[in-house]
Amino acid sequence: MDLNKLDKDLTAIVEKRIELSKLTYADAEYDDIEEELHDLEDDFNEEFGDELEGELEKIYDKLDSDTDILLASAYLANKYVPMLPDAKGIVSYEVKGKEGVPIESEQFDGQDVRIILIPNPTRFVMQINGTMMKDLWRSR
Repeated sequence: MDLNKLDKDLTAIVEKRIELSKLTYADAEYDDIEEELHDLEDDFNEEFGDELEGELEKIYDKLDSDTDILLASAYLANKYVPMLPDAKGIVSYEVKGKEGVPIESEQFDGQDVRIILIPNPTRFVMQINGTMMKDLWRSR
């Protein structure tokens, strides 16, 4: 798996989601940008889906969850907040609020546990009750 391309493609999706979130349904560009976003997500799933699903299987096993594993793009948050660029000019993102895919696990009985896909570096992050807790997998 080309990790640089993974980060680049995932970042493009996140940036497109941010762009779309600034528009209303009435905006003339909304439908075109939404279609571009869906195309990016489809291409992402086609290129990286199998490898990322393999990583998700390991995560679900570790968390002892029997929840169904979804397509990689399903783990994207609806809203990302860009952080300041690092020394190399790379922007990381933060996710606030309850986002991602909910999972069930007896290890976290009664808590709202979710998994979110975040770029730079690409990683699956566990969120518990709306608070980012830890990286479950990192590309680097």
